[in-house]
Amino acid sequence: MAIIEVENLTKRYPLPDNKSESFFAVNGISFKIEEGEIYGILGPNGAGKTTTLEMLEGLNDIDDGTAFINGVDVKADPYKIKEIIGVQLQANQYFDNLSLVELLTLFGALYSREVNPEFLLGKVNLLDKAKAKPENLSGGQQQRFSIACALVNNPKVLFLDEPTTGLDPQAKRNLWDLVIELNETSMTIVLTTHNMEEAETLCERIAIMDHGKIVAEDTPQNLILKHAAEPPKAPLHGNIEDVFLALTGHALRD
Repeated sequence: MAIIEVENLTKRYPLPDNKSESFFAVNGISFKIEEGEIYGILGPNGAGKTTTLEMLEGLNDIDDGTAFINGVDVKADPYKIKEIIGVQLQANQYFDNLSLVELLTLFGALYSREVNPEFLLGKVNLLDKAKAKPENLSGGQQQRFSIACALVNNPKVLFLDEPTTGLDPQAKRNLWDLVIELNETSMTIVLTTHNMEEAETLCERIAIMDHGKIVAEDTPQNLILKHAAEPPKAPLHGNIEDVFLALTGHALRD
């Protein structure tokens, strides 16, 4: 059963040098995400990935089209949406003088929930850092803590926006393990990423965006067979990075 249903989702912005005209950041995209699925959205910088997530999260207005999460109309009731989703952003700012435990308690209060900070920290393997402050965490630890913050309301859907950007290989793999563990509890996870290996490893289905549109959507295996079955100098077939380049024509950029 689909937990997210998107139809003709659209977002426009004024052109920087001509405010009377606009461009499509997201141009009429449609897709469905099944409950308990890990769904990836890939695309070059400016493709519309983050804007798409922001509209689904109720953080950015929807200009046209519809989006429903667990039967709730995002456009009509964005505050209700925030009760059933968790959001891990690319960058986070915290109160510098509060410890991890204190911050999680504070975030729980914002949802009118009494949370168990130690339980949440244990979920993301940060229990030994309970009394630390965010500024004292490594990059990987900060990313895992941001996920702990996104879990305070026990969300049905977790949104991850480029969760492993800038992480070393070990921290990246630790975060992948965390995503898999959360998904095994039947949590639906939607992520954007520039990391092709990440998408191929984690995602059951992938949508590839370019210039505000979805140019392909399928399982990683099917995308490879369709778009990168015989890349140069490869003995069997390509991978998701080959698919990405074949569909968008963009070199990968951080």
